[in-house]
Amino acid sequence: MSFRKETYLSYKHAGGVAGENFLADKSPEDIRNLFLEILYGGVHGFCFSLYEEGQKPGDVIPESQIRRRMAILKPYSGWVRSFSCIEGNEIIPRIAKEMGMKTLVGAWLGKDEEKNEQEIEGLIKLANEGLVDVAAVGNEVLYRKDLSEDDLIARIENVKKAIPHVPVGYVDAYYEFVKRPRIAEVSDVILANCYPFWEGTEFRYSLPHMQSMFRLAASKGKRVIITETGWPSKGETLGGAIPSMDNAMQYFINTQLWAMDEGVEVFYFSSFDEDWKVGAEGEVGAYWGIWDKNEKLKYGNGHL
Repeated sequence: MSFRKETYLSYKHAGGVAGENFLADKSPEDIRNLFLEILYGGVHGFCFSLYEEGQKPGDVIPESQIRRRMAILKPYSGWVRSFSCIEGNEIIPRIAKEMGMKTLVGAWLGKDEEKNEQEIEGLIKLANEGLVDVAAVGNEVLYRKDLSEDDLIARIENVKKAIPHVPVGYVDAYYEFVKRPRIAEVSDVILANCYPFWEGTEFRYSLPHMQSMFRLAASKGKRVIITETGWPSKGETLGGAIPSMDNAMQYFINTQLWAMDEGVEVFYFSSFDEDWKVGAEGEVGAYWGIWDKNEKLKYGNGHL
């Protein structure tokens, strides 16, 4: 997900006051130790960052690279989210299952109808092989205007018929499920992206803002999974939202502790920094990972 001119909430609507930041009086060492305690204790899930430096979507990625990165995530995460079912992405859920992890597997839909069919066929095949725990038909395809709402609904319904044993949904910004009730109705599960950063929210308001995003998605009365949330460690400022190592580490801590307390399923974005995202999002796009592009842990090792 990236910046959108339209937003549904603001920090004022999220409560208008800063959340109680219990980290404010903690030393840098205390914060690092808490980050490591949470990470080493294990979180619900990570979005899988597939591409190394010089790679981009469309490149076919070898199994050895996926296996190496999955092995890094395995000790810290029960679930992994993938975004596509072609060009090597179909290997992600296979390796995840082999390593004992659960999977949220996405079919990437766009304007290329041939690829759309390949993606849907790949998703159904993986699900029927027992490799998919939650299926996502499309990711922000309505925002990009690549498909109509009717077309997307028809595809979701077709996938649900093909894999009735697997919960099926669609991934988009939290407010799309309020603005488009038919999408919420056809989905078995609401798959909501919740990014205070992309709405220009000051860090001190970020947790209550994200909580309000979740509550809005949950207002549809269905299971809600936060499919993406995170904070970048470097890059351009957006409104009151400032990327920094400090803010990124504390956002991770706040998000995970809240999710554990409330039993909320969260896929953190992202696992590794990826250079290719600079083209779509500016410099900030390359710095959302908990690990850097060289697969080294960014936080908790004296970086704060």
